[in-house]
Amino acid sequence: MRLIIREDYEEVSEFVATYIKERIKQFEPDESHPFVLGLPTGSSPIGIYKRLVEYYKAGDVSFKHVVTFNMDEYVGLPRDHPESYHSFMWKNLFMHVDIKPENVHILDGNTPNLDEECKKFEADIARVGGIELFLGGIGPDGHIAFNEPGSSLNSRTRVKTLAYETILANARFFDGDISKVPKLALTVGVATVMDAREVLIIITGAHKAIALAKCIEEGVNHMWTVSAIQMHPKGMIVCDEDATLELHVKTVKYFKSIEHVHHSLIGPENLSLQGGVKQLKTGIHGTNNHHRPSTPME
Repeated sequence: MRLIIREDYEEVSEFVATYIKERIKQFEPDESHPFVLGLPTGSSPIGIYKRLVEYYKAGDVSFKHVVTFNMDEYVGLPRDHPESYHSFMWKNLFMHVDIKPENVHILDGNTPNLDEECKKFEADIARVGGIELFLGGIGPDGHIAFNEPGSSLNSRTRVKTLAYETILANARFFDGDISKVPKLALTVGVATVMDAREVLIIITGAHKAIALAKCIEEGVNHMWTVSAIQMHPKGMIVCDEDATLELHVKTVKYFKSIEHVHHSLIGPENLSLQGGVKQLKTGIHGTNNHHRPSTPME
């Protein structure tokens, strides 16, 4: 697992947006071979989506052959409600890029048969060959999507009752009125996320520092569902300095030293975008370059 530490939310957003852009470009998607991307909502990805829109407008990336699957949606909230995740995604990303509407998959929380909707969502993911890259954020209690503490790590897309803490946290989007917050949601399962060929989690802010520490320094635990990323062969967490406050100093130094070795001793030109070493850098002795990269390595 890779842990990439950046100074603040802005740097995290820049890194992740650039990484996604480069992954799409290197994949070279076409109509018969689309890039399949899993996406979150909430406050964590807003800066990333803003930068992806900027890249699209600058001609640096296209979403024409990108297929998306969103993590979750509230049950019973009208699709055009300003706080529905359908509205969120179109407002913050989809309406600003060239993605085809038929390539957007968002769970329908108003369908008469919620269980069938969840099964269809899983089948749709399988039909396109699985998810290439799943982007996610977490809550302060370490939940990914709406997989609250105690969720099965083998869980699939399903109906989920939201924890009181999650309802309380989401009340800020509903005029601070808990009674207006939906109590049920449709969500991908932990296993749905971990089935993706690559998983990238964003963790920012001191209020998520304990969750990051549990994920990085302790074992896999269904009470901190994000910890399942430890078992993924291509898992990456990108965090800011505030999120590292509960990590041991030696842990932070270790992950920063790995990135320093990649950049200064091996050389970014000798690394794949996903961090694999293609070849050793020649003439590495005597380097004085101690600056860490601000964009993904290629």
